[in-house]
Order: sequence, then structure tokens, then C-alpha cells
Amino acid sequence: MIRVSMIGLALVFTVAVTRADVESGPNAGEKIAELKVTNVVGEFEGKEVDFAKERKDAPTIYMFVNAEKFDRPMARLMKVLDGKIGDVDEKAKVVIVWVGGEEEAVKKRIPAINMSLKFEKSSLSMYTADKTGPNGWGLNSDAHLTVVVANKAKVEKSFAFTTVNETDEKDVTAALKKAVGK
Repeated sequence: MIRVSMIGLALVFTVAVTRADVESGPNAGEKIAELKVTNVVGEFEGKEVDFAKERKDAPTIYMFVNAEKFDRPMARLMKVLDGKIGDVDEKAKVVIVWVGGEEEAVKKRIPAINMSLKFEKSSLSMYTADKTGPNGWGLNSDAHLTVVVANKAKVEKSFAFTTVNETDEKDVTAALKKAVGK
């Protein structure tokens, strides 16, 4: 009986360690850093854009995808957030940035992802110059996904995930509601 309990305890510990998240992204209260990326799908399609400048004071969810770690559960979270963000604030949008990876491969993959998921309130961009992302964002390359919730050009909260699914939307949406005072 003790042996079975030890195995069960080891499994619970393994699951907890696997789900443990890393630290990534700027701290709450920090000013949003410059975010010059190549936009592949969305309002500024085919152009280099500084989304921090374009979004200024508007409520924004910035999602930084480790290009090598993108998977279906992450895609489901993106789609759920895209669908719910307008319920929080009509000016709110999602900016999704693929970080790292081979530029041509990422540039081809993003439109295919958009065709499949049909985003409405999201811009899909890439930053392939460095797998740690743009300066000033404090991204950890061990994170599969870093989500930064911002309003009025300040960080409300950062989330870093090594595993993710659509249920994580609740925490992100709650942070956005807090940021806009709802």
C-alpha cells in the first residue's frame, strides 16, 4: 500500500512540476516598451509597426508565442481571448507576436493559423531577430507563451506559461477587466 501511495505522490508531483510556470514579461506597473514587429495579419498587414505606439492608451493583450512551442492548446486560448476581448472593452485588441523561429517559415505559418482560427480582434505579427524577443519586454525563452495585459500604456499583469489551455482565459480576462476598471 505504501508503494502505491508513493507512486501516486510521485505522479502528482510530476504533474505539478510540469504545470509550473516560469517568469516572463514586464512587471505590473511598468510602462509598455517599444514593440517594433513585422505584422503579418491584421490592421497593419505586411508592415513593420510599433504596436506600443499604435495601441497607446487602449486596452491590449500582448501575447508572445515561442515559435518553436506553438501548439493547439495555445491556439485555442488565442481564439477564446479573441472572441471575448470585445466584451471587456470595445477598443480592446489582442496583439500576437511569434518570437524566434526561422523568418520565412513563421511568415508562412501565421496566415495559415489565421485562416484556420479566423481571428477578428487580433493582429498576428512576428519578431524573429532573437528568441528572447524585443528589448524591454523581459521575455524568457523557456516560456511557451507570455501574455501581457496592458491599459493606458502600463502593464496590469504578465502571465508566463509552459503549458496552456483555453481555461487560462479567465485569469487573463479578469486582469483586463481590472485594468479597465470593470
